[in-house]
Amino acid sequence: MQPTWLLALSFLGFLSFLTHSISLLNWVFTTFLRSPKNLNNYGSWALITGATDGIGKAFANQLVRQGLNLILVSRNLNKLKTVSAEIRAQFPHLKIKVVAHDFSGNLSAGVGLIEEAVKGVEVGVLINNVGITYPRAMYFHEVEEEVVKGIIRVNLEGTTWVTRAVLPEMLNRKRGAIVNVGSGASIVVPSHPLYTIYAATKAYIDKLSRSLYVEYKLRGIDVQCQVPLYVATNLASKVASIEKSMFVPSPEDYAKAAIRQIGYEPRCTPYWSHAVQWCFARLLPDVLLDAWRLSIALRRRAEVLA
Repeated sequence: MQPTWLLALSFLGFLSFLTHSISLLNWVFTTFLRSPKNLNNYGSWALITGATDGIGKAFANQLVRQGLNLILVSRNLNKLKTVSAEIRAQFPHLKIKVVAHDFSGNLSAGVGLIEEAVKGVEVGVLINNVGITYPRAMYFHEVEEEVVKGIIRVNLEGTTWVTRAVLPEMLNRKRGAIVNVGSGASIVVPSHPLYTIYAATKAYIDKLSRSLYVEYKLRGIDVQCQVPLYVATNLASKVASIEKSMFVPSPEDYAKAAIRQIGYEPRCTPYWSHAVQWCFARLLPDVLLDAWRLSIALRRRAEVLA
């Protein structure tokens, strides 16, 4: 007869194995097998900030394939016209509005433009994608005042006030989906040295999203924070020297995965290899992750200063 302690240990081992197996199966289902929601059920329009480059532009290209009309928001009017023309060439039956505004400037004016753009249209999906980071890896005391103010205005205040501008009409219709693009810099790793303010603003986005998810879930509004790791965008290139790979998707590949997750969990990492990296990161002690992040930042800093 086996000792009681050995039976208890075996039972605990079995429970641990069962728990991890269920988590793995759930991840496979939600990432690859679960049917995406019909985004048209939220409304016939989508609004995307930071819509002319990278993830924002890729989101726009995916949402029109869902049959949604678009409100594209970005600071560069010429780029907005170019992206709008490209989309219209493929989807001439869809409507597109453009709003040119630099969120690092007069935020009230930009929010006013957005409020005007959403009048009379059913914005069912909001993608808060706009974001900026440091021009290079910098210690906290080195960051210029205007850079600090710009990052806070764009990443933190921009997302907050755009959400507040779009939310009331969603509440009137009792349906809507809000996606805030966060960052692994604030969630997956315990620190993001030499890009501290950027990471802190993205941590705010995560907390904002989770709280809004709880506030509005029962009122028909699905709020989600999507947490990508590196994606091959111009923004990411300021943080590390990266190229598209199995672990660094293109914006298009990321957006395809991200669209499938809208309307489900309050926080998700849509791209499969990002989720795998997050899983392994959670197994490492914080001291190793801190040292790894610092080494990347210092190497990037040395490349720029060389």
